[in-house]
Amino acid sequence: MSHESYIVRVYAIIFRIDIYATTSRCAVTFRTMLFIVLLLIIGDALAISSPIQPFTTYRYSTELEPDIADLWWTVDIDANEITFELHMKTTGWIALGISPGGGMKGADIGVGWVDNMGKVHFQDRYASDFTVPIIDNTTSNWLAQRGRESDGWTAIQFKRLLDTCDPMDVSIISGTNIVIYAYGLTDPVGDINYHQGRRGSRMIPLQSYANPPLEKKFTDLDYFEFRMNNDVVPVNDTTYYCRVFKAPAEYPIKRHAIAHKTLIDPNNIDLVHHLVFFACDPTAKFDDNNLPYGVRDEHYRELSACFTGTSTIWAVGGEPLVEFPEEAGYPVSGDFASRYYMLEMHYNNPKLTPNRRDNSGIRFYIGEELRQYDIGYISFGTVVNTLALAIPPNMERFNVDSYCPSGFSKGDEFATRCVYNTMNKNTVTLGGERTTEEMCFHQLTYYPRQDNLGACFTLNHPDAWHAISNRALTTSNYTEIVDWINKIEWTPTLAAQWQEFYNNASRLVNYNGISETLDVLPKYKDLPIKACQT
Repeated sequence: MSHESYIVRVYAIIFRIDIYATTSRCAVTFRTMLFIVLLLIIGDALAISSPIQPFTTYRYSTELEPDIADLWWTVDIDANEITFELHMKTTGWIALGISPGGGMKGADIGVGWVDNMGKVHFQDRYASDFTVPIIDNTTSNWLAQRGRESDGWTAIQFKRLLDTCDPMDVSIISGTNIVIYAYGLTDPVGDINYHQGRRGSRMIPLQSYANPPLEKKFTDLDYFEFRMNNDVVPVNDTTYYCRVFKAPAEYPIKRHAIAHKTLIDPNNIDLVHHLVFFACDPTAKFDDNNLPYGVRDEHYRELSACFTGTSTIWAVGGEPLVEFPEEAGYPVSGDFASRYYMLEMHYNNPKLTPNRRDNSGIRFYIGEELRQYDIGYISFGTVVNTLALAIPPNMERFNVDSYCPSGFSKGDEFATRCVYNTMNKNTVTLGGERTTEEMCFHQLTYYPRQDNLGACFTLNHPDAWHAISNRALTTSNYTEIVDWINKIEWTPTLAAQWQEFYNNASRLVNYNGISETLDVLPKYKDLPIKACQT
């Protein structure tokens, strides 16, 4: 998934995930699922580094980066307004932005500083490219309220409208927002100086954030960890690396994990793009004295029984600490069917840095008592290749729909949508596992857990590709289709036709070992797109 262009693991350029249920029974089920997901994606240790007291009381707060950056905010829906307070460990300029895709290009940014006389300066800027963001002289929508410097930190309170209707701004939508931040070491002289590595990003649902518990809430609980074992990160730009673990032996009866924490090796923050935790199929068998590990593609057949049960995912910008709702927990050991687990790491090493070793992993906190329900995970979206995703450049909105028929869950049907914005791209974006490629993946957490309810993915049918490309799709000419797509000279008219192709193409749907053909995706009432209102 592209840094410049994730999600809920629909991280990256996906602005919105639309989920529909086609039966009344499913509508109830989905409200439950969504309720849990919102709880899961926003948990974090409520740590604040700044020595400066905020100017006022805010509804939400989070530590953007330990001992570097803290953020507070309050949303006023009636006034269509959000008030921020940003603290950063510098006496130079500080910046906060809303990004359409996680990178600088296309981002709407507020930049401010406090001068030697204590005066606050604040600028509304827009990043048209990977250069110094330009000042928006048409309308100034980032408005400073007050600011100060103390103990080597700068604190500025500012506000803006949630939706400004300004083409040089990015709307703060309901759902997940990609927040970027940066700082300089000195106040600007003329223009702001380059921030170099002093920057970062976070995925935060600004309008629906839930202030998380302190991590000390779990410190007295038993826990277990699955971690890499000082494994060498290969000298490749993209590597998927796996390690299998046996279920904890210290729990003879079933226990519930009530929270988990992603543990990213502090030496490898620049390398770890995401990790996936799998519960292996109950039929999986391994030599307990020689559990497999290594580059995924070199062990795929050996590890195949573990790819069926995605349990949890963390990606860059995601929250490290997740707490489950009080009535449900993740089952571990005892009569729980899975006896093995697998950790899959995605390492992004574009500089091909050698001799890097990693100990990243995940920790599960065990509750003292069993809860009422077992938690389960369910995944939707598209398969990860070009036959599922080929997104034209310079599109303000490109929809990719997925559908899962009633056979998947014995009665319920699910429709999901990924919405992409590629206004910052001049070439087609293909589906794939590299950081420069894209995915469309939705994972929901639900309860009570059901057996044989794991994943359901779609892709455009080979017959559909044959019709549009005039090339018969076979295993041997897959690369020919990819080359054909890469050579397309995109125009607005052709991009619009490509959207129609995706809207009407027949699909293959894969679930529970079944491959089903859909001549056309079922039609359903779309969620309305709100017009800009100031």
